[in-house]
Amino acid sequence: MQISHIINFLETIAPPSLQESYDNAGLITGMPEWECTGAIISLDITEDVIEEAIQNNCNLLIAHHPIVFKGLKRINGKDYVSRNIIQAIKKDLAIYAIHTNLDNVIEGVNGKIAKMIGLSDCQVLMPQVGRLKKLICFVPEAQLSTVRESIFAAGAGQIGRYAGCSFSVSGTGSFTAGEGTNPYVGSIGQQHFEKEARLEVVFPAHIQGKVVSAMIKAHPYEDVAYDIYTMDNDHPEYGSGLTGLLAKPMEENAFLGLLKETFQIPVIRHSGLRDKPIQRVSLCGGAGSFLISNAIANKSDIFLTADLKYHDFFEADDRIVLADIGHFESEQFTTDLVYGLLKEKFPTFAVLKTGVNTNPINYFF
Repeated sequence: MQISHIINFLETIAPPSLQESYDNAGLITGMPEWECTGAIISLDITEDVIEEAIQNNCNLLIAHHPIVFKGLKRINGKDYVSRNIIQAIKKDLAIYAIHTNLDNVIEGVNGKIAKMIGLSDCQVLMPQVGRLKKLICFVPEAQLSTVRESIFAAGAGQIGRYAGCSFSVSGTGSFTAGEGTNPYVGSIGQQHFEKEARLEVVFPAHIQGKVVSAMIKAHPYEDVAYDIYTMDNDHPEYGSGLTGLLAKPMEENAFLGLLKETFQIPVIRHSGLRDKPIQRVSLCGGAGSFLISNAIANKSDIFLTADLKYHDFFEADDRIVLADIGHFESEQFTTDLVYGLLKEKFPTFAVLKTGVNTNPINYFF
């Protein structure tokens, strides 16, 4: 199996177009056409992780955090990034990062955290805009059902938890076929009027090519008339952070204790407690201070994230509890998430999780 087969599958789960503008997700070293001898999954890339991949005959290393994040001007081995890149290239090791694109899907990093603490009724905390498009095409009424079903099969027509969503209205189309054409209806050189349906379907922007190809393949006309519009509507399954509900309210200290046990956290930094039960929980794996106002507006009882600065805690202002559970700690189960996806899709393929603890932060008790 080629490395490209694994990448293509992962990118159906977390499309690269969903990554943030500052990110560097994707194939960083190696070539997609290489035959994959095995894959190993890690949160970060260190020299120990690369050595582990080599020792286990894995020539694909899948990491959450990109090893190359900022621009590289020199690859001379004087820092850990360039040392790792040199070693990967020398050993024909492909490095693939699946970062904020996996953060920005509801069943991604944040969805995994939510499952670990038992949240239900989960929704994206800050949905992305501009991720939805609308296709409008004009189809002979007799072929409307065929074209519509083909577009649905390509992934269009999903609105929230409803599938097969479309709108159509009847009208009359007109055209004159020119010389050298092969019209499905009408005659060359003569104005033709045809009973047609205007078909409208919404789809995620990243599958536009697939949707358009399906429409053209199913459509009877030689040249298909269609329009595509970018929509300002929020996409309910793409975006930053997540909000969900605990099955039952929990006392604040009990919930913080649950976090310590679940994520094996030695210490939790938090804002002042409010002496109110916790039930509505917002969260963002990794650095999520930019979502504090969203969590407050959502009337969440607590916001779990990492990398909060001193002044960030003042934003709680007795309206919410802010809990910093650590960057590594919040995202550590991402390796389990990716491992599970790959084992389900490729059950006989060699997929490993790293045994290396890549957390660069130590705690003194």
